[in-house]
Amino acid sequence: MKPGFNTSYPSIDDLRNKARKKIPAFAFDYLDGGCNEDVNLFKNTEELRKIELTPYYLKSHSGTDPKTELFGQVYDAPFGIAPVGLQGLMWPGAPEILASAAFRHNIPFILSTVTTSSIETIGELTQGKAWYQLYHPAENALRDDIIKRLQAAKYDVLVLLCDVPSFGFRPRDIRNGLAMPPRMTLKNILQIIGRPDWALQTLVQGQPAFATMKPYMPPGMNMKQLGLFMNKTFSGRLNKEKIKPIRDMWKGKLVLKGVASEIDAEMAIELGLDGIIVSNHGGRQIDAGQSAVHSLQRIKQFSDKIKVMMDSGIRSGPDIARAMAAGAEFTFLGRSFMYGVAALGKQGGDHTIALLKAELQQVMDQLCCHSPQQLSQHLV
Repeated sequence: MKPGFNTSYPSIDDLRNKARKKIPAFAFDYLDGGCNEDVNLFKNTEELRKIELTPYYLKSHSGTDPKTELFGQVYDAPFGIAPVGLQGLMWPGAPEILASAAFRHNIPFILSTVTTSSIETIGELTQGKAWYQLYHPAENALRDDIIKRLQAAKYDVLVLLCDVPSFGFRPRDIRNGLAMPPRMTLKNILQIIGRPDWALQTLVQGQPAFATMKPYMPPGMNMKQLGLFMNKTFSGRLNKEKIKPIRDMWKGKLVLKGVASEIDAEMAIELGLDGIIVSNHGGRQIDAGQSAVHSLQRIKQFSDKIKVMMDSGIRSGPDIARAMAAGAEFTFLGRSFMYGVAALGKQGGDHTIALLKAELQQVMDQLCCHSPQQLSQHLV
C-alpha cells in the first residue's frame, strides 16, 4: 500500500530543510524563529519529547481510529492547522493551500487576523468550517465588524488570542527588517534573487498583504505607514471586560488561545468560553516562560469544565500522541504545515496532513491504542 505522502520527504525535518533552500532567508527566519534567545522555542519540543508512553504488545488490538469529536464536529484526526501570521510571505497562497487541504482531510484550519488571506476567501474554500483567530482590535467598531463578517461567512469557531499584549522581541526579524515598521534592505533583495521559484510565485500571486484588514486600511500606504497602522490597530491587551461583549455577540464556539496559567483558565470558564488552547505562541512571545506541555500538565485539571487543547512545540505524529497523553484533548501545529507548503507548494498541505496521520497511526498501533482519547492510559 502506497503512503499518502511524498516519500522523498518522510519527516517534518526533511520539509524544514527543503523549505530553507526554497524561500528567502528573511522569510525562513520569520517562520523558524522564536523570541529573544529562542530558549522557549526549543524547550517546547525538548520537554514534550521527554514524555514517554507504554506499549502493550500482547493485548488484542482491533486497529486504530483517529477520529476525534470536538465541539459537535467529528474530525478525521486529533490535530488541526494553527494560525500563522504572514503565511503568504513564506509561500505565496499558503493560507488557501492549507485551508483547502484541511477541508479535504476534515481537520480544522484556523485563520489568523494578520495572515494573507481574507475571512471571505477562506470561508468559501472551507464552506464555513474554518476557525478564526482574532487579534483584539483597539477599537470596538472594528471588532464588531470583523465578527459580523465571520458570522456572514458561517465560521464555526472564534479563537481569541490573549498572549500578544505586546509584540515579541525577535532579533532575527529585527535584523531582517521584518519588525514593525518593516523595511526592505539590499540584503533581502539579494535573498529574493537567489530564490527564483519563490520570487516568480510571489510575482504571480502579488505582494503579500493583510487581506482581512484591507477594508480598514487607507489606500496607498507605504511599508512604514503599514507598520504604524498595524501597531495602532492592535494595541489593546485582552481582559475580562473585552471578552464579555464578544461572548454576548458570538453564538458559536468561543476559545481562548495562549493560556499558560490556571488563573487564566479559570477566568475562561467563568466567562462561559467553550475551550482553551494551552500555548506560548510557539515560543515567539516570552522566552522566560514555561514550555507549553509544562503548562498543560497543570491546566488539564480543568478538562471536566472546558475543552483543553494545545499547540507550541508539536512537530510530528509522536509529538501529537505525547501531547494528548499529557492531557490535551486536541492539538494544533503551525510551523510543521508551513514547512510543508514552503517545501512542496500546492502539494504541501496534503503531504503534511498525510504524513502526520501515518506517524500517529504507527505510534498508536505500537501502543495498542484504539483511539486518541485512550492515549492518556499509556502515559508513563
